[in-house]
Amino acid sequence: MHYFSLEDINNLEHLYKINLVNSCSGFKSANLIGTVSKDGEENVAIFSSVTHVGSNPPILGFFCRPTTVTRDTYINIKETRVYTINHIQESNFKEAHHTSAKYDANISEFNKTNLEADYKKNCLAPFVKDAPVQLKMKYVGEYHIKENDTILVLGEIQALQINQDIITKDGFINLSQANVATINGLDGYAFPKLKKRLDYQRPK
Repeated sequence: MHYFSLEDINNLEHLYKINLVNSCSGFKSANLIGTVSKDGEENVAIFSSVTHVGSNPPILGFFCRPTTVTRDTYINIKETRVYTINHIQESNFKEAHHTSAKYDANISEFNKTNLEADYKKNCLAPFVKDAPVQLKMKYVGEYHIKENDTILVLGEIQALQINQDIITKDGFINLSQANVATINGLDGYAFPKLKKRLDYQRPK
């Protein structure tokens, strides 16, 4: 095995270090977050940091990079308090990846990709049409991570829309059946297949 000390990591070439550290934690979620500004400007952007925080209340979190530069998703969420989370599939992962490009706030990524905005009743922010899992979210808070100046944004699930054929009788969502993507590092996409669900474990 190749050994990297902290000193080794700190002295690595910039891009190599970014790729190494971004991929060492394992596969990450692949989601498109849809928002709209107070002036009606659409935004959709890819995130690989959406994570489950709790089920009661149903809260998900995601991390925003330092706001020393403009972060349209974060700004829109703070302005409107509403956003959507949409799962990425094998059929649209290349288009989804392009939303990481830095467009001006007045340019909608929907207009620069083949992704299509889908507005639903009682939701200001756009969903991504045909996403197999779509979540309507309400901003509930944030935490500043002082160690690297990032922000953990917390949102409460207001509504879930899921393709019927991927929900099992016990509520489990079989993401592999919908060819949902995961991200390895910054730019590696994989489409995992469910091997087996195991029983709840108790001490022997």
